[in-house]
Amino acid sequence: MTDRSFLAIVLAAGEGTRMRSRLPKVLHEVGARPMVAHAIACARAAGATACAAVIGPNAEAVAKVAEKAGVEEVFVQTDRLGTAHAVLQAKPAIARGADDVVVLYGDTPLVAPATIDRVRAELAAGADVVVLGFHSPAPTGYGRLLTEGGRLVAIREEKDASEAERAVDFCNSGIMALSGRHALSILEAIGNANAKSEYYLTDAVEIAHGRGLVAVAVAGEEEEFLGVNDRVQLATCERVFQARRRAEVLASGVTLIAPDTVFFAADTVIEPDVTIEPNVVFGPGVRVASGARIRGFSHLEGASVGEGATVGPFARLRPGAELGRDVHVGNFVEIKNGKVAAGAKVNHLTYIGDATIGEKANIGAGTITCNYDGFGKYLTEIGAGAFVGSNSSLVAPVKIGDGAYVGSGSVVTKDVPADGLAVARGRQTTIDGWAASFRAKMARARAKS
Repeated sequence: MTDRSFLAIVLAAGEGTRMRSRLPKVLHEVGARPMVAHAIACARAAGATACAAVIGPNAEAVAKVAEKAGVEEVFVQTDRLGTAHAVLQAKPAIARGADDVVVLYGDTPLVAPATIDRVRAELAAGADVVVLGFHSPAPTGYGRLLTEGGRLVAIREEKDASEAERAVDFCNSGIMALSGRHALSILEAIGNANAKSEYYLTDAVEIAHGRGLVAVAVAGEEEEFLGVNDRVQLATCERVFQARRRAEVLASGVTLIAPDTVFFAADTVIEPDVTIEPNVVFGPGVRVASGARIRGFSHLEGASVGEGATVGPFARLRPGAELGRDVHVGNFVEIKNGKVAAGAKVNHLTYIGDATIGEKANIGAGTITCNYDGFGKYLTEIGAGAFVGSNSSLVAPVKIGDGAYVGSGSVVTKDVPADGLAVARGRQTTIDGWAASFRAKMARARAKS
């Protein structure tokens, strides 16, 4: 269907008061990605050639996220007059013409691109309206999809359904596709003669049927159409999303020792032959190369891990952390905006921020790069094969040359040349017998009191 143009319209105007949050509902995250961005990503993955979002008034934050996610146009629905009214706010985009017009929802984050492909296939085969539905063992509360002879003839809301119609288990997901040649005509024909005086997108089916146009329903899995109106539903979507991602990762050749304890972001990339131990969390923007091992209780965000590298346990990689091949990052190490070259070791109790570390360098326990002076951040450069002794502070900007040594406990404020030694600490003074004398003195003082 690559020769068919495809306009996706994402409805993101819902208030979501049941979320009990100052954050707009569609900006709540599933898999560390705002729900509205999931809908946009689905559309793009399914081949959308244009994407528009319809938001509510005073929703600039939603507009920014939508645009960043790939929306070209944002339209505002000032008055909440129903779903068809919302879609018509994007009339300028629809009027430009597209073979397929698909309406998605910003609070329904689990729809798969393959499902949208199936919907578009029906349009390509001659359907004029296609509705996504699902069969449910508990259909109460959903609109029912009523079919005759393989055609969809109506969508009946439960309050308006007869007893026989309520027995139907084929439910409406809300997602609808329309042939571009009829989309505007059908949408503009939808009236508001109902109890709420709103314009319902579902009426498009009966209008199409009445015109002799072809309307059909496509069935998907119920969990794919889970919508979010409160925190419980948000947690349910997160659970389903994580289960999906774990299954995908396992199928791709990754070892998850305790799958249910590993959490992925929507954009996490894990190559085959990676091993992930229990209780690992991947935030946005993480890529892990083949052969790496992420040990337990580690947290990664905005980081890349090279082939054969080891991270953790109890490590934290923050945005800008880049680990090369066979790097070792051990327990209680934090790296932020740091590039660690192949074979280097940062094994324990260390902070590396705004730094570069050369190949096969060794950073001792308790070392920190002092990168921030309260106003600006500065770079620490550690050369290949350098050795930084334990409990050292490297005050940026500073360079440690290739093969250089830094003595344990040093506070380094000046550059160290290649193959040089820097020791920056007070000279030790030892007084024989001092401790015994001190204890005796204190005992006498205590006795007198």
